[in-house]
Amino acid sequence: MRHSLIALSLTGLAALGACARATSAPAFAELPPGVAWTPNPAVPDVDLAVVAGRPQEAGPYAIRVRFRPGVRVMPHTHPEDRVYTILRGVWFIGLGETFDSTRLGRYPAGSVYVVRAGTAHFHLAREGETVFQITGTGPSATRFISPGDSTRRSPR
Repeated sequence: MRHSLIALSLTGLAALGACARATSAPAFAELPPGVAWTPNPAVPDVDLAVVAGRPQEAGPYAIRVRFRPGVRVMPHTHPEDRVYTILRGVWFIGLGETFDSTRLGRYPAGSVYVVRAGTAHFHLAREGETVFQITGTGPSATRFISPGDSTRRSPR
């Protein structure tokens, strides 16, 4: 099975965001009414908000994820394809079963990338708070390559 990471920068998303601000609509990184941030049970030091569907059940879902500066997520996989859209900040992601900071790609707000099911990857919030949205088709789960791994504070 071939694993891949697909990334693109969407200037149209930034333009759409500017249009939304002009009409007093909430910014993309804001949560819809009635949706709140909660601690992520799979990944400590990370907050999430379910904005559509139920990730642990069969069917489409959308979640927002918020990382504080310096948090890194150790190598892990998911059973479903995932589409990540960076809403605020800069996100770093690398592929592989070992965390390697030299293999991190940098994705600013407006970027979109796809991680295929079963692809080992890792994350880092290096440049401040980062908010992104994940869409996929559940059931979703997170399996860390090394049992007991989850998040770690990045060395300064």
